[in-house]
Amino acid sequence: MTATLLLGLTACGGGGFSDGDGDSGKGGDGGDRTVRVLVNITPNLTKTFWNDLVAPFEKAHPGVDVKIEAPTGKGVADTLQQQLAAGDAPDVVETLLPDKTLAPQMLDLTDEPWTKGTPLVEEASLDGRVYAVGVGEQAQSLVFYNKDAFREAGIDELPRTTGEFTAAMGKLKRAGYLPLQTAGDFTTGLQLLQLTDPSLAQRHPDWYQKVQAGDLTVGETMRPYLKQYKTWIDRGYIDKNALGLKYADGETSFLSGKSAMYVMGSWFTATEAAADDKDFEVGAFPAPVDKGQKAPGPQGATLAAPYMILKKSGSKDTARELVEWLVTDKKAVTAQLKQDGNFRGGFDRDLSPLERDVQKILDDASARVAQGEGYGDDTLPKGFNTAWNTEVQGLYTGRSPDDVAKAVDRWVEAHR
Repeated sequence: MTATLLLGLTACGGGGFSDGDGDSGKGGDGGDRTVRVLVNITPNLTKTFWNDLVAPFEKAHPGVDVKIEAPTGKGVADTLQQQLAAGDAPDVVETLLPDKTLAPQMLDLTDEPWTKGTPLVEEASLDGRVYAVGVGEQAQSLVFYNKDAFREAGIDELPRTTGEFTAAMGKLKRAGYLPLQTAGDFTTGLQLLQLTDPSLAQRHPDWYQKVQAGDLTVGETMRPYLKQYKTWIDRGYIDKNALGLKYADGETSFLSGKSAMYVMGSWFTATEAAADDKDFEVGAFPAPVDKGQKAPGPQGATLAAPYMILKKSGSKDTARELVEWLVTDKKAVTAQLKQDGNFRGGFDRDLSPLERDVQKILDDASARVAQGEGYGDDTLPKGFNTAWNTEVQGLYTGRSPDDVAKAVDRWVEAHR
């Protein structure tokens, strides 16, 4: 879910669409073997980080060259589709999860023993088959807050319900803070999904299945949350001009102390840790739930750093070894968890106070639930996150919650 920087890509050899099951790189198993890996590039996950990450694997496998490739399209998904169409796909793709279209093109890892026990492996499986394995999990339904702002506003207890959350925003505004920081790009719609996960999962535990079957619609179930969000905009609890901010600008604004709360996934802990000039303490609490629901509710969670191997990779054996190493080697896993603020049981690392807050939220959550487009068998049509984001941003430009809800339902129906 982190923001993707559109970086240039130098053409790399290897990979390709050989039909052989083993490696067919230059020189075969005894010569130079190239594994092309398409990865997400963000302020945390730089190309330098990725290259440093795989360097020990290359050292332990003489002749292997792991080529890190940055997206050339809008992101990893867009770039992969372009490469598939051009017959120049990588050997390994990071960030994406399998769906009905991608799964047939990916290597089935169900019978690989090293996949067992990796995070969310069953939840992310498709029709009972494993195509993606990940490093850890990202908590999604988190509210990061400025502890100084809360003290100045006289907020002694963290909000547990949406009503308490709204009341806290009123106190924060009166204390001179922008209550809730958001931004344009993908941030707007993502935050609303993150906020609603715990409530929606309790109100409709089988929400994805009912939407898929046509027994519920996204718009009708999200309408109350759209209406609530619109009141926050109207009251000035959210900047009416927030769409003009980039994702990184929103982070900067919160970390500068100008706003009191920021809804984002657990990767934000890495950004917070790198903010050396910040002069206040940041805490985290779980997204609030509807009145009368169990608090804390289920935690929206996604697979962190998922990897898939292209079925037609020309370096299949080496790619399989690399992916196994990336998700099971203690040092490799710990480095990835630390770099992007992700979590995984059984892999000890020094946690910051903020990360300990997040770990406790994960430990206390009654369940892990998908969000937005979802994953595994809990999915909405591909492209939903982008469409949802566009419609939610309409609330800033005069569209009503009812109009947005209807537009979302039209989109879902048209893309079934």
